[in-house]
Amino acid sequence: MPAYRTPSRGAADWAVTGADGRAPRVIRSLALKPEELECHNDRLQAKFRAIVQHEVRWAGERLDDAELVVVAYGTAARVVRTAIARAREAGMAVGLLRPITLWPFPSTALAEVAARARAILVVELSAGQLVEDVRLAVEGRAPVFLHGRTGGMVPSPTEVLEAMRHAWATTPPRECER
Repeated sequence: MPAYRTPSRGAADWAVTGADGRAPRVIRSLALKPEELECHNDRLQAKFRAIVQHEVRWAGERLDDAELVVVAYGTAARVVRTAIARAREAGMAVGLLRPITLWPFPSTALAEVAARARAILVVELSAGQLVEDVRLAVEGRAPVFLHGRTGGMVPSPTEVLEAMRHAWATTPPRECER
């Protein structure tokens, strides 16, 4: 096959010509037999299960009596800490669940606190990527609210406190279990 030619220069030095003039190079990075692929995938799934079981990292702050649980990490979590202190001064029982690993996500821990929370508020510096993981973990146990900022904008503690007040005001407290 002739090399690609441009109208003005002849053969283009950037054109890919395949194995023209040489033996083909074969890269085999994956088994092609279905039985081998299945075995490989089984090993990977076992590895992923072990990672999920042993590598989940998260920190909780003031979760023991929290009715509103805020999920945030990184810079957003630092802002949330200030907002939580202000919310506590105003009489709202608010706590923070701070994922340290985003994969594996602390789904079990979040599900446990969601079961006793009146609401979950996700504060993130994005358009809602974290909130999707939170909703999956919460599985409808509590309403999930999002306060996200994008483009490098960091919410102020006052903004986060307003989002907390909104979540608090629009969800009733959990009924006492007898």
